[in-house]
Amino acid sequence: MEQLENNAYFWQKMDTLLLSSTCKIDHPQGSSHPVYANLIYPVDYGYLQDTVGTDTQPIHVFKGKKSAHNVGAIVISADILKKDCEVKLLVGCDEEEKVKILEFLNQTQFQKAILVQRGNQTPNWANND
Repeated sequence: MEQLENNAYFWQKMDTLLLSSTCKIDHPQGSSHPVYANLIYPVDYGYLQDTVGTDTQPIHVFKGKKSAHNVGAIVISADILKKDCEVKLLVGCDEEEKVKILEFLNQTQFQKAILVQRGNQTPNWANND
């Protein structure tokens, strides 16, 4: 089976997006989703000001308890009701929080998500970057 390539340069760009923007938390841990009241945010959730994600909204961020200045992972979600895919950043999340985020994003039949953990490999083709 082919493995996902985990390029250190990709994560460098993700960190630059994070560090060059202000993170605004608009859904604190324990708050209800604005549309689906039964969905409770497992960690703080917000967005990076002055950014644009795939849905023309700002890039979304799950912020865990740990202090961090880099992106530790991303989740990619596919939603058949909205007919979209989104990438959300995970910052300062420990392993337990990552599991809770995946459970949160995968609890409906209409949306499913995967987690991509940060790596530090540099592929051979990128050595000229």
